[in-house]
Amino acid sequence: MDGLEIRGSTWELCKIKYKHFTPPHGELWCNSVWDSLLCWPPTKAFSTVKQRCPFEDGFDTTKFVEKKCGYNGRWEGQNGSSTGEESIHGWANYTTCLTPELFRLHGKVYTNLQEGEMKLDIAEKTRTLEFVGLSISLVALLASLTIFCRFRSLRNTRTRIHKNLFVAMVVQVLIRLILYIDIEVLRKKTPGTQRGIGNTVSHIPRLIPRDNASPVTYIPSPLSQPFLCEATYVLLEYAKTAMFMWMFIEGLFLHNMVTVTVFQETSYYRMYRFVGWGFPVVITLIWAIVTALYYHPKSKCWSGYNLSSYFWILEGPRFAVILLNFLFLLNIIRVLVVKLRQSHTSEIEKVLRSSTRSWIFIIFRKAVRAAVVLLPLLGITNVLFMIEAPLDNVKKFALWSYSTHFLTSFQGLFIAILYCFLNGEVRYSLANRRKETLHRILETNEYLRSKY
Repeated sequence: MDGLEIRGSTWELCKIKYKHFTPPHGELWCNSVWDSLLCWPPTKAFSTVKQRCPFEDGFDTTKFVEKKCGYNGRWEGQNGSSTGEESIHGWANYTTCLTPELFRLHGKVYTNLQEGEMKLDIAEKTRTLEFVGLSISLVALLASLTIFCRFRSLRNTRTRIHKNLFVAMVVQVLIRLILYIDIEVLRKKTPGTQRGIGNTVSHIPRLIPRDNASPVTYIPSPLSQPFLCEATYVLLEYAKTAMFMWMFIEGLFLHNMVTVTVFQETSYYRMYRFVGWGFPVVITLIWAIVTALYYHPKSKCWSGYNLSSYFWILEGPRFAVILLNFLFLLNIIRVLVVKLRQSHTSEIEKVLRSSTRSWIFIIFRKAVRAAVVLLPLLGITNVLFMIEAPLDNVKKFALWSYSTHFLTSFQGLFIAILYCFLNGEVRYSLANRRKETLHRILETNEYLRSKY
């Protein structure tokens, strides 16, 4: 029986399929069961039934999964069987269905059962943290875009670059939230079966049905449909790459503003737009074609694609952006320190007479402040997410998970606060708007009083 033919089955359909089966007289047979992934046919005692792996996230449908019927006419692991762990439908080893990448990940997660469950619990908590951070970041980014678009006084090249970066971040955040809702809301899941389509390490999928899983009805999600799921991830990776490219442009623009003596702000904006939106199209298209052709064509939704070597078609340029922005940051800090020395020569001389250490501390503090402010805008903190998760140790994995997901999910909020809400020009424009509004209200009140 082909698992692909019955992937839409439910427990009721499975019972209907074999309701007329009667085992031969005097023989022991295991009954038909639905384990939330496949419908298993009645099977003779002391025998094994084999099916193709179901068309599920992370499974290779060219592989097979087996289920054993015990000597007493009960599935291995089923209630009343001789095995230690029991369930109502027995046990099948779905690890044989996993793609090589997810199989290796499963091996790292489940070094032992207790630690594996602890790591999955951490992953679930960081997923919640990620959802909260993305939701707050989305509100902050949309508010910032509204402010930038509303005031004419803010329409300059620097603000236009900020707007493009914010748009790329909004698109990425929206898609990630949609995927989160798809995982947590639109698809029912049993305690042991994760039917979401999360691909990141924080979304370590519970692809292996545990023994306490019970038959459930699967609610199809729109994103689980062929091609639409893959297209969603292509759009997500495009938005992420565009975000990195606009972070590179932010770094390049700021570096030129600080280091180039004569710099025309508007002369390069068309080139910026091409690099920011056009270059990601090229590398995302290359990655999508290579992934579609070579990354487990028989696996649903490219599950685990970020674990494959092909993913470096995207990660390579992103890492290069982080490296270049880090070099920009170092040079910007160097130039700022030099300019601080030159612009405050008289003050520095006074300080030097009193305390050389105090002067050094002042310069160092200003340099560190500039670095901290620029880190999120230039995307340098994203390098943590490119480091492989330390799955060999629970404490290290917890530290890595909470720190990386906090920084990446709240990144939009940090950037919106630093470069919009705390921006001097923005605050001045908002203050003027408040004054104008208050003035109009007072004039209206005065007019109404004089009239009545």
